[in-house]
Amino acid sequence: MRNLGLILLLAGVAGFFYCGSRASELEPLRAGMSVGDSLATERGKWDTGRYACAAAAFTGLVLAMMPQGR
Repeated sequence: MRNLGLILLLAGVAGFFYCGSRASELEPLRAGMSVGDSLATERGKWDTGRYACAAAAFTGLVLAMMPQGR
């Protein structure tokens, strides 16, 4: 579990920064846009990927901190 956690943590952090850099190249979403409408835009897809990578990094952190079972 610890190895999987470290892999998820590293992949999540790298993906977060990658998605963030790609999203910053695009124009910002307009205010008041629903989630469904934002997913139809390229910026919304990269923002969603950024949040998914943050969730993966958090999950990896939790798994990496778990004690080794025998």
